Amino acid sequence: MVEQSRLDRALLQAISAEWHGLNRELFGQGLVCPVFSLAADEQRLGLWRRQTREIILQRRFAFHESWGTVVEVLKHEMAHQYVDEVLKATDETPHGPAFQRVCAERGIDRRSVGLPDAPDESRVLARVTKLLALAGSANQHEAEAAMAKAQTMMLRHNIAVRPSQLEYGFRQVGCPRPRIYEHARWLAVILTDHFFVEAIWVPAYDAGNAQRGTVLELCGTPENLAIAEYVHGFLQETGERLWRAHRIAHGLKGHGGRRRFLTGVMRGFLDRLERARATHSAQGLVWVGDADLDQYLHQRHPRTTRRRRRGGRRDEHFQAGRAAGEQIVLHKPVANAARSPRRGLLPSKN
Repeated sequence: MVEQSRLDRALLQAISAEWHGLNRELFGQGLVCPVFSLAADEQRLGLWRRQTREIILQRRFAFHESWGTVVEVLKHEMAHQYVDEVLKATDETPHGPAFQRVCAERGIDRRSVGLPDAPDESRVLARVTKLLALAGSANQHEAEAAMAKAQTMMLRHNIAVRPSQLEYGFRQVGCPRPRIYEHARWLAVILTDHFFVEAIWVPAYDAGNAQRGTVLELCGTPENLAIAEYVHGFLQETGERLWRAHRIAHGLKGHGGRRRFLTGVMRGFLDRLERARATHSAQGLVWVGDADLDQYLHQRHPRTTRRRRRGGRRDEHFQAGRAAGEQIVLHKPVANAARSPRRGLLPSKN
């Protein structure tokens, strides 16, 4: 176990580095670096203290919440700093008009807690959840029909909803990793192409181990985020389960072909979703995207770039994974079934 004081110093260095990056991206280098500190205050997650030019984060929160959530609170306090030191609007209340405007222009959460929304248990989310539970049926035809109906319902909902009705948020899924492998990239493609969210790989920090890495951030409406996060966990766990079965069935030693197999799994499931999309298109159900969501993503990450990477080897492990992925039926386990990849992400079946 790394000494606590060393972890504190490393965390403060990571916060400082994040502040400098945000100052460039969101504030045009308009801020002067403050002092950073950690506190045991149980009432506030973050605080900008004008008198001492200090940004304070709650220690427990900073160590135990996701890095994306910590960064969101840091942005909130930087907005306060910008209002005080650049706009000099010191005669307003802390969350007054100037603060609201600064946050709106930069896609920063304006609420006093500075935290993203929890999943919204809307009517469409509850109905999709029930269908995913039915998709766990032992009858293959019933399971596939339930999954197809859930996909169609999500598509119809996202086509029908008006932009003025939408609120967007973000969520970071999975754990920070030092390297992004191909199967993880294909999983991100599945989510962006078929589950109505945008995705971006962002730097992250694991405060408990003082390690930097990269994590997948999703942006979208609350119900789409809840479903996409569930799909992410489901496919990760299902891919590993299929790999274990493949190893046993073929008497394989070690994990030499694991990443290629998992890449095949994601490609196979993507192929299945693409076939379903062709059916929906024939029915006149086409989702043309969401320009407002693109703008929200750009507000959060104005300096994004897109890069294409070459795929790895397409050997027998990849082909076996692809065949297995094409047979996956997305479902939510019901009572006494296998544990959900992330329990509590979707509402329980009533």
